[in-house]
Amino acid sequence: MAEIRIPTINRVIISGRLTRDPELRYTPSGKAVCTIALAYNRRYRDASGQWQDDTTYINVVCWLKVAQLVSLYLHRGSPVLVEGRLESRSWETEAGQKRSLIEIRADRVVFLEKAPAAEADLDE
Repeated sequence: MAEIRIPTINRVIISGRLTRDPELRYTPSGKAVCTIALAYNRRYRDASGQWQDDTTYINVVCWLKVAQLVSLYLHRGSPVLVEGRLESRSWETEAGQKRSLIEIRADRVVFLEKAPAAEADLDE
């Protein structure tokens, strides 16, 4: 059988609201990194015809200038549009349990409410 070539695409565009205030910190080398938690809703009709809301939560990691702007201008409840890629990370707890998560690494964060800075682009 011939080898099937599958294109590698990892792109996410999502909008939602922050579920908590941004958490800004700096790496030992001085790079800014900010974590935000995003909630987004999907509305659908169930089998009985009633409208239902399905809420999903995901963490977003911003770096450098984007991280600084996000921590400066956003707060819990802020609406945003995030463009980036999915990343997974794994670690082991002190108790020896293996943990993993999938999060979005933001390339771009667009502020959807009026703010001094309309959007932040990653300059890497």
